Amino acid sequence: MNDIKNYMLERFLKYVTFDTESCDDATVVPTTEGQFVFARHLEQELKAMGLEEVLLDDKGYLYATLPANCDKEMPVVGFIAHLDTSPDMSGRDVKPRVVENYAGGDIVLNEKDNIVLRVADFPEVENYKGDDIIVTDGNTLLGADDKAGVAEIVAAVAYLQAHPEIKHGKVRIAFNPDEEIGRGAHSFNVPLFGCDWAYTVDGSCEGELEFENFNAGSALFSIQGRNVHPGYAKGKMLNALRVAADIVDTVPAAESPECTEGYEGFYHLMSINGGVDHAQVSYIIRDHNREIFERRMAFMKETAARMNAKYGDGTVALELKEQYRNMREQVEPKMHIIELAKNAMEQAGVAPVVKPIRGGTDGAQLSFMGLPCPNLFAGGINFHSRYEFVSVQVMEKAVMTIVNIAAGVKAL
Repeated sequence: MNDIKNYMLERFLKYVTFDTESCDDATVVPTTEGQFVFARHLEQELKAMGLEEVLLDDKGYLYATLPANCDKEMPVVGFIAHLDTSPDMSGRDVKPRVVENYAGGDIVLNEKDNIVLRVADFPEVENYKGDDIIVTDGNTLLGADDKAGVAEIVAAVAYLQAHPEIKHGKVRIAFNPDEEIGRGAHSFNVPLFGCDWAYTVDGSCEGELEFENFNAGSALFSIQGRNVHPGYAKGKMLNALRVAADIVDTVPAAESPECTEGYEGFYHLMSINGGVDHAQVSYIIRDHNREIFERRMAFMKETAARMNAKYGDGTVALELKEQYRNMREQVEPKMHIIELAKNAMEQAGVAPVVKPIRGGTDGAQLSFMGLPCPNLFAGGINFHSRYEFVSVQVMEKAVMTIVNIAAGVKAL
């Protein structure tokens, strides 16, 4: 295992040096050139490994095949990770550092700037005592989300190549851009990928196995006020900002992200913009339960109607959109792929932790595109943050989970 550990670690430390932040304002695919640079690097690496059907398309989606090494006809399984890092924190000039045999306690990331990964703020770091953990210098994110997943998939393929005694069917891998801005699946070529099912390797803590995510929608209230001189405003002015405040006051504050957990849904106030004459209020709506989600969407319609009844017809216009759905609908008929992942984790010494995703995932969109696609742990902690870190030992277990899944398909 030391050979595969070093192989994996060498690649991960190289991968995080690529600046691959995605950009929500861009209209091209991928949204940043850095993602293409990284994809081209991986393309050459996969070809050098001797993989087949290596294809990098003009949108930055990279596909490759590890051929079957047994005669038995088996389902084709895929593994997917994303190229981009979050625009929430700089991913330029990442300087990773390995803290070997972490002894516990605070970790000084940057002494000069007094940036410290404090146990008081992030107590989970002490769950990794004795591990080798990779941190940053505090000026950037690390990029374990999802370059840990990329490195783990590549290392798992290399392990299978080095161990031909492990029999497996055809394995497909794919690396896609723009996941962090919700577009990762938009140009994914599911027919070309040609898998019976796949797994995204994009989860966090050891053992995470996710096949449920939020149903998701958005609501944009556009408010048209009437602005007149405040000295002569009585009976004339309609302050759009006060209407905006009324909308916010109407939506239950107890059903916000900061007050909910687990399977509880929420209304998340994203922004309030504008002035007296015109304003906008933006929400996202989330719930795992489809029926409750639809009630939440209906509530936003009722809120707009209530405001128009109170302030006058045409005061508030509502743009309501459904964004994505809970992948459980697509995975549940094929629960053997979840049992396969659980067994693979246990063989790697990992206790499966089945939990809902309190967010979205490429796997959700891919599942509704005909590719059932649960999510596996990759090991990163504190995603999108200067305090992001990952355990090398957890990454090793992710590699062996992938290997065990590939090998376990033949038993289905």
